[in-house]
This record gives sequence, structure tokens and C-alpha cells, in this order.
Amino acid sequence: MTVVGKPVSAARGRVSRGLSGFARKWLLFVVLVVIWQVITQFTESVFFPPPTKIVAAAVKLWFSGPASHVFLGQAVFDHVLPSLARVLGGWLLSVVLGVALGTALGRSKTGMDYVGPLFAFFRAIPPPALVPVFIVLFHIGPGMQIATIIFGSVWPIVMNTVDGVRSVDKVKVETARAFRTPRFYWITTVVLPAAMPKIFAGLRLSLSISLILMAISELVGSLNGIGYALIAAQRAYDFDQMWAWIVLLGILGYGFNAGLLAVERRVLKWQPGRH
Repeated sequence: MTVVGKPVSAARGRVSRGLSGFARKWLLFVVLVVIWQVITQFTESVFFPPPTKIVAAAVKLWFSGPASHVFLGQAVFDHVLPSLARVLGGWLLSVVLGVALGTALGRSKTGMDYVGPLFAFFRAIPPPALVPVFIVLFHIGPGMQIATIIFGSVWPIVMNTVDGVRSVDKVKVETARAFRTPRFYWITTVVLPAAMPKIFAGLRLSLSISLILMAISELVGSLNGIGYALIAAQRAYDFDQMWAWIVLLGILGYGFNAGLLAVERRVLKWQPGRH
């Protein structure tokens, strides 16, 4: 009986800790939503609708479709899916470009000496300020929007990759030289795995930036997307829908970050101290 009881009690303890952790994580959020609901009910401001009206507008927008569309509303296909394609496409291109460029510069002894000032100059330029330039180069449409996302989100990946690649243990470097390890094998099996913690830090930051730039780029000259729908609702004085789109951006940001953290934990579970 004792042998069976220990695993059961341990499982109950894990469940209890999980529930308490979940409660601590979301308690403040629930309290703030309740406060918002109470205040807006009394003030009755059209600019700040109560959460109940925002939820009702969100359900009408995104979950009022036919069963053949899995009850998804037309707004999901017209605005949400195109925005997701842009933000993920731009971010993935930034990952490929940033990791490749950061690895090359990190392994070079003098590379950053030449391009460091140039990077500092371009990183200081707000990506929305270059939207007119990207419109001229790529015209209004997905090309301009993806270019805006890439320009703003690639820098955290490049700089974190450079730092990660440069932090590889010197013993590993000398060992690879002693065994004359092929360069491609050395980069893919030693350098990049060792740099992964810092690379993932840059990926998380760049993903958040990509979502912000996606919304900003859709405010100008776009015919669909979350940013376009948000500004259209504002111009139509439909503040319930406007806040629903704002809340969706927050949900997407949280979901992207949670998903990337799950991938990071799985990829880096070999590191000491990670569970």
C-alpha cells in the first residue's frame, strides 16, 4: 500500500503545485479585468468599452461562421490569416538571414570591426520611418510589409548570434583544430548548439518586434490584415471591434512567446539546470 501511495501522493503534489502556479500567474490579470469591467460599467465611455462587450465583438468577428468553416468568421480568413502569414514569413526570413550573418561575423576576427558602426547606424533607424522607402522599392502590398518586418526584427538575431558564437569554449575550439574537424561540421555540431541560448533570446525578442511591425505596416496602404481591420474599426467609430483587434494582438504575442519558449526548452533540455 505504501509503494502505491507514494506515486499517487507525488502526482497529487505536482497537480497542486501546477494549479497554484497557474493561479499565481493569472491572478493579477483576472483582477485587472474585473477592475476594468467595474470602472467602465460606471463611466459608460464609448472609447473604453467593458471587457464583456469586447468579448462579444470578438466572438461575432471570429467565431460566427458556418460549420463548413469550423465556425470561423470571414474576418479570420480576410484579416487574421494574411497577417499571420506575413509575420511568420518575415520572421522566418529574419531568422535565416540573422543566424547566417551572425555566425559568419561571430567567427570572423575582424568582421564586426568593419560592419559594427554600420549596424549601429541602421539599428537606430525606426523601421516605421522607412515604410515610405519600402513602398517605393516594393510597392504597396506584402513585399513592403515583409521588408519592414525583416528590417526591424533581424538585428536582435544578428547581435545575439554574434555574442553566442563568440562565447564558445576555447577548449572546444582548440580540440576542433587539433582533430582538424571540417568547418561545416564544426559550425553545425559545436558552434551553433553552444550559441543556442543567446540565439533563442534574440529569436524571442525579434518575434515580438515582428508582430508589432506587422500591425504597423498594415496601417498604411493595406487592404487586409489585423492592422487594417483595427484602423478601419477606429474610423468607423466601432470601438468594440477596435479593442477586439487590440486584444487579439496581445493574445498572438503571448501565444508566439509561449510556443517559442516551449521549443527552446525542448531544444536546450540537454543543458544543465534545464528541466
